[in-house]
Amino acid sequence: MHTPDGFADFVVSRSPRLLRTAFLLTRDWALAEDLLQTALARAWEAWTRIDGDPEPYVRRILVNAYASAWRRRWRGELPTAELPEAADAGDPQREFDDRDRMWRALGRLPRRQRAVLVLRYFEDLSEQEIAEALGCSVGTVKSQASRAMAKLRLDETLAPEGMLR
Repeated sequence: MHTPDGFADFVVSRSPRLLRTAFLLTRDWALAEDLLQTALARAWEAWTRIDGDPEPYVRRILVNAYASAWRRRWRGELPTAELPEAADAGDPQREFDDRDRMWRALGRLPRRQRAVLVLRYFEDLSEQEIAEALGCSVGTVKSQASRAMAKLRLDETLAPEGMLR
């Protein structure tokens, strides 16, 4: 099969950024690579119909593929026999532990709220760009971000360290 004009250059230049977005959504490098590959395969099929900058289009495919995969798989909690140890204030791993608590808290958010926060704070997209990527209104982006931040502020695993206060 013939590769559409510009597609290979796009993949080479934009894949690292799109892979980072996929990782922030999935929190797993292998799943992120699979998600990106799925998005690029879908983009390849539609490449000749994409007008202008293809990155927002491919990002939307990526987020939609993530949402679809998330609906198919059960991501419930798994019981454990032992609770993890609490981090010591003088522990050199504190920064890692704080980051881990934040990732876990993000993972507990509904998928759309998590997608809004990832696109806003990790990808630094505007509310308009997020709305276009998610196929919703700017008002929906604002309300989802507000609700997500409110949930994170109330998350007891983040409160002791005052991470979001």
